[in-house]
Amino acid sequence: MTDVTKTRLDHRFEALAQDNRAAFVTFVTAGDPDFETSLELVRGLPDAGADIIELGMPFTDPMADGPSIQASSQRALGAGQTMIRTLEMVRGFREHDDQTPMVLMGYYNPIYIYGVDRFLADAKSAGVDGLILVDLPPEEDEELCVPALKAGINFIRLATPTTDDARLPAVLRNTSGFVYYVSIAGITGTAAPNTSSVAHAVSRIKQHTDLPIAVGFGVKSPEQAAVIAGQADGVVVGSAIVDRIRSNLTPDGVAGPGAVDDVLGFVRELSNGVQRADRP
Repeated sequence: MTDVTKTRLDHRFEALAQDNRAAFVTFVTAGDPDFETSLELVRGLPDAGADIIELGMPFTDPMADGPSIQASSQRALGAGQTMIRTLEMVRGFREHDDQTPMVLMGYYNPIYIYGVDRFLADAKSAGVDGLILVDLPPEEDEELCVPALKAGINFIRLATPTTDDARLPAVLRNTSGFVYYVSIAGITGTAAPNTSSVAHAVSRIKQHTDLPIAVGFGVKSPEQAAVIAGQADGVVVGSAIVDRIRSNLTPDGVAGPGAVDDVLGFVRELSNGVQRADRP
């Protein structure tokens, strides 16, 4: 489907392409370790260098996520995070920032329980630009993907090392915003990407689409981010940021003094890596 009105994602990638720079995409789980700390962190991400924010929707059974993000979901749920509060967080972010694209990432179950039509209406009014749903394949596009596109919300599809040329057209058919290339076979945060394989995969996918391609799963350092930023249109960092949040918690799970500043400092280091990438 090509009739989706341009979103913040489209405008952001166009602006970055004019500067010949890859997008730095940050992932944090909404409500981790608590609503107030999480909102403060999310509000600080753009100034720390985030071009696009992925906000995880906490879920009890995040099957594609490694131990770090699983634990962040449990912390958020334990602190009372709900879908309603996640959308409230987006609204709170939009009070201060109307430019940075915001993508919700997670699983279909919480949206299904919330109600698809209600969710899309509330997400759009809150200021959500896109959705990444790990567990909805193209065969289920009528379930959420097509309604999201009709609501003016990008639906971002995952491509993986096992997505071959025969499968790619189905994966890309209703995708918009960007393509999220999963750089490893497995769960998040458990292995480092093979940069030569990533370059080949990005080149192969670009033969099938004009959409930007962002690479994630396993990028943990400014050095890795710089290499990937030289090969793709975007770099996604999630587990490493979530680990930094965890490292700033007290033994009883409360954010320690200076936690937000420390995490944003780390995000700034990653952003510097992306910006110094050697791009063609």
